[in-house]
Amino acid sequence: MGNNKYSIGIDFGTESGRAVLVRLEDGQEISEHVTSYPHGVLDRRLPHKNIELGHEWALQHPGDYLEVIRRSVPEVMKDSGVNREDVIGLGIDFTACTMLPIDRNLEPLCFHSTYQDNPHSWVKLWKHHAAQDQANRLNETAERRGEDFLSRYGGKISSEWMIPKIMQIAEESREIFDKTDRFIEATDWVISQLTGELKRNSCTAGYKSIWHKKEGYPSSEFFAALDPKLANLKETKLKGEILPQGSKAGRLKKEMAEAAGLNQGIAVAVGNVDAHSAVPAMGVVSPGKMVVVMGTSTCHMLLGTEEKKIEGMCGVVEDGIIPGYYGYEAGQSAVGDIFGWFVKNQVPAYVYAEAEKENINVHTWLEGKAATYQPGETGLLALDWWNGNRSVLVDTDLSGMILGLTLQTKPEEIYRALLEATGFGTRKIVDAFHQNGVAVDEIYACGGLPQKNKLLMQIYADITNRRIIIGDSVQTPAVGAAMFGAVAAGGEYGGFDSILEAADHMARVKDEVIEPIPENVEIYEELYQEYEKLHDYFGRGENEVLKRLRTIRSHSGEQLLIQK
Repeated sequence: MGNNKYSIGIDFGTESGRAVLVRLEDGQEISEHVTSYPHGVLDRRLPHKNIELGHEWALQHPGDYLEVIRRSVPEVMKDSGVNREDVIGLGIDFTACTMLPIDRNLEPLCFHSTYQDNPHSWVKLWKHHAAQDQANRLNETAERRGEDFLSRYGGKISSEWMIPKIMQIAEESREIFDKTDRFIEATDWVISQLTGELKRNSCTAGYKSIWHKKEGYPSSEFFAALDPKLANLKETKLKGEILPQGSKAGRLKKEMAEAAGLNQGIAVAVGNVDAHSAVPAMGVVSPGKMVVVMGTSTCHMLLGTEEKKIEGMCGVVEDGIIPGYYGYEAGQSAVGDIFGWFVKNQVPAYVYAEAEKENINVHTWLEGKAATYQPGETGLLALDWWNGNRSVLVDTDLSGMILGLTLQTKPEEIYRALLEATGFGTRKIVDAFHQNGVAVDEIYACGGLPQKNKLLMQIYADITNRRIIIGDSVQTPAVGAAMFGAVAAGGEYGGFDSILEAADHMARVKDEVIEPIPENVEIYEELYQEYEKLHDYFGRGENEVLKRLRTIRSHSGEQLLIQK
């Protein structure tokens, strides 16, 4: 292996964790291994007893995260044949906000036999939505008090985030709230287990916990207005040093080094969020380049040199993505999920038969057929709100729509219209930033969809009228985590002294660039004007039919239950 040095990135997802060994010289992924969480997602009952969980609950077992380190890291080392002396750093990324209560010894309360029967002692996964009432109250209180922070988050704090989850614990389990030394992100807890020290990261603190580099957390008066029990929250249960991305959280302690098959004392970077970790792995370390992480949903990230208030953004955080810049985030709450819904629920049997005959999957068959149409040729237009709207309307109660259907409409035409709808949704986000002084000059796309669906990426280039660069790595977040691990090690130990330097060596994108096709841009501009009219008419309150339909559906369901 010569004098090559390596770093390990661990990507903690919803169902599993993936360790990737990355070469520092060129960012090549040498080896990877996935460990499924032994307890999975706990959304029905606790694992050790038949204690039922409420509606919209989603918990996890913190021990599962340590299993990933114990199983996957030794496997990538064994599979690669790399000498452990040459592994100089480690970084992790996580779904967020995934949070848990810990005691003063950094031990999760669910590890205590006294508290393990209480669901509030466990990890609340990002998709735990049972704190929606608390989120609503937080937003109403912040608006009533004229809190400045609300505009940094597009006007609403999500039920998925840290403070609503803490509010739920304070209201529903005073015992757990009182016994908690600190509420922390799972990414910070795993880092504390690796190093023996708790260091919070600026990414989750800023995007998920309403923390600001200059102003800190909201005032004690605001927290007290939410609940008197929260008055001293920031001085007590949210205390701890907050470090920018790429900082060294500490060194790998002996027992974790032995469990992972690594050398004791290697540098460990502060934790990160999965999508944000992907930005430097795409080579994006300066403004003007929007990174679009595309999968079941899409996350849009951008760097800026000053803090601006952009409608519907999920957050703007100084040092939140790359140190020295303001990191902006927006998103679409369904993209791949929409295409998956269509294939699973709406495609006729003959399409499945044709795809099987050609020995390809249904998505590939539909993409091939949809690619034969010119922009506008289907006569269809859709709104991409199958799972509500995250940006720029920030409204989960909106739903999808397709216009222009006729008796001649074919499945592939609807499929293309849905691809275009998500492109229009991204264009809306691009325009919100670009027209308000945060430049979007080109788009970098990564995740599962850009690798699989060429037509989709051409449609995005044409709709946004911007060139698109595709990531070369399949495990972009894990590579980004490994890069931050190499920065935590520093040049003195064979790593890098900045994330910019790391990106110069390790970021990888495909050579092929997708350029917009001028005649397509022209037609899509016309269609986008129509999309915008529909977007504003149904999304900004002029006609709330989508919400009324939802209300009627709910009432009908309730009546049916009463009759039964």
